[in-house]
Amino acid sequence: MGPVGARQWQLIDSNSEVQHVDRRQLLRLAGAGLVGLAAQPLLKAGTAGAIPIGTPAIRGLVPELFADPPRPPDHSEVIVVGSGFGASAAALRLAQAGSRVTVLERGLRWPRDPWREIFPADMTADGRGLWHQQSFTNITGLPVGPVDYFNGVLDTTTFDNLSVWRGAAVGGGSIVYTGVTIAPDKRFFDLSFGGRLSYDDMAATWYPKARSMLRPSAMPDDVYASPNFAHSRTWDDHARKAGYDPQRVDGNWNWNVVRDEMSGRSRPSATVGRSTFGNSNGAKNDLTQNYIPQAEGTGNAVVCHSHQVSSIGAESGGRYRVEIKRLSPEGAVLETRTVTCDRLVLGAGSIGTTELLMRARSDGSLPNLNEFVGAGWGTNGDAAMTRSLGPMSSGPQGAPCASRVVDESGLPLSVENWYVPGVPTDLGFLGTLGMTIDPLRGSFGFDSATNKLTLDWPKGGSRDTVEALRAVQSKMAQAGRTLPSAEPFTRDVDDTFTAHPLGGAVLGDVTDSYGRVEGHPGLYVMDGALIPGSTGAANPSLTITALAERNVAKVIADGS
Repeated sequence: MGPVGARQWQLIDSNSEVQHVDRRQLLRLAGAGLVGLAAQPLLKAGTAGAIPIGTPAIRGLVPELFADPPRPPDHSEVIVVGSGFGASAAALRLAQAGSRVTVLERGLRWPRDPWREIFPADMTADGRGLWHQQSFTNITGLPVGPVDYFNGVLDTTTFDNLSVWRGAAVGGGSIVYTGVTIAPDKRFFDLSFGGRLSYDDMAATWYPKARSMLRPSAMPDDVYASPNFAHSRTWDDHARKAGYDPQRVDGNWNWNVVRDEMSGRSRPSATVGRSTFGNSNGAKNDLTQNYIPQAEGTGNAVVCHSHQVSSIGAESGGRYRVEIKRLSPEGAVLETRTVTCDRLVLGAGSIGTTELLMRARSDGSLPNLNEFVGAGWGTNGDAAMTRSLGPMSSGPQGAPCASRVVDESGLPLSVENWYVPGVPTDLGFLGTLGMTIDPLRGSFGFDSATNKLTLDWPKGGSRDTVEALRAVQSKMAQAGRTLPSAEPFTRDVDDTFTAHPLGGAVLGDVTDSYGRVEGHPGLYVMDGALIPGSTGAANPSLTITALAERNVAKVIADGS
């Protein structure tokens, strides 16, 4: 490989000339905050960098965001809070069963287009990317911002010692996730669920049902062999040299759209490291392309975007009260209302659902909630890992994950071949997402003075997760002759964030075994809040969807 000091990166300047930057130069650029800016000359006219661009510019790029949203009726048979994996599955099946369903989603409804830049790039986000915040640190450790205060698609909720990444759009987390859609191995599933749920039942019926809707598949060979996935092939090669057996994973991507990008028939998105803030051309097969339109197609479901639920409560006579705020695209409250429903489905994600329940328990609006609300929360053992001084290709890295490795030599874990967000050329970084079956669990509280959720999570996170993933990272780094970190951008194993929050209203504790909240008939949890902190070293999206399919089928069959 040659001495470290001799390794050079290539950056492309505004005149499209190649500039060679050695490691010391790159570190100086990073210290000056210039690496992220190096990407900006490559953006087409009319797109945004990591600066405020103003609401008029966003309106010009995506005028659909400023259309008046549907208004929820004063009373609904069923209200579903949220539109992510669990919520969308519940809304579809209840609507198909004949219930009139109102879906309340705080985020905006985003269009798709093969050529327009609906969403910003991961490395150079503007307000379209961030929910009510003006800065963001991405997976490389580089800051993004300041940007406009806007109803962007990614909410990074900050607690003491941890940042939680959440979707904020019609489609929820399916807009911002990286598409891996897999079931855990049985032994890992059983470790995580501890007998609360039958793997055999899930594998025989509910995982296949969810897959039939989401339609995930492994990366095709021609895509894998393309220049944009050289990092995936390098990662797999290093894994094999380290003694691991990388296996292809299913991704929720439309590979024909990915091919369109590679052949010039669509604006590049997935192939140039875009995913965290959405894919403008529909390359990611998110929920706005399956569950949500099918629910609306029944004629029984309406999706009311830009409506944030602030609180819930029980009313006499068995109805539920839902306090909502209608938001402008810039986050201003335009209207507050109280609506009611006969049945209330919570699908706002682990954080959103738990916050509503904790607030209702704190103020007595749901007086029968038990002591388990807010407990059993975990991060799915998430950590991001970045290696540096890897072989370089001529272009940016594609976002879809090709493969993963499972390791059981210590704490059970998996590591996935990830991407480093798109810059104009490959800087020699290799990204990995790790997930462990870590027993560490946090618990939520509710601060009535600030009206906010709090999280008891240890400073420094889980040493067991970090050390287990570090062992795999170091082994692959040694085998591939790379550095097991990317200082000063990010350390080798970073568990200060999670994109997979799970728990807070755990199945069998806060609810019965089908998501029905104990003590409150007609109130259901249908999202990641049900899962006890881990989905068995696998990405949670398929398990959340399958669990919602299972639970709502039982609710419909029982009539309650």
